[in-house]
Amino acid sequence: MKTRVYVTLKNGVLDPQGKAIHHALEGLGFSGINDVRAGKLIELDLAESVSDEEIESMCRKLLANTVIENFRIERADGIDDSADRAA
Repeated sequence: MKTRVYVTLKNGVLDPQGKAIHHALEGLGFSGINDVRAGKLIELDLAESVSDEEIESMCRKLLANTVIENFRIERADGIDDSADRAA
C-alpha cells in the first residue's frame, strides 16, 4: 500500500532552506510571497499488514526529528497520483 509521510519544521524553528527559496523566488521576479517553509515528502510502498501504529513508529524513530519536526501520514486511499507533475 502506498503511503506518504510529510515532514515539516515546527513553527518557530528557523528554516534556512525556506528562506533561500523565498529569496530566489523574489530574485526571479515573483512577488506577493509572504513566507516559504520547506519540508520533505517520503513515499513508502508497504504491505497491507503494516499498521498505522508501525508507520507512526517509523516516523518517530527515523523519518522525522520530533524535537524540531512535525509529520503527517497519508495512506493510499487519500493519495491522488494524478496531481503529480513532471518538471
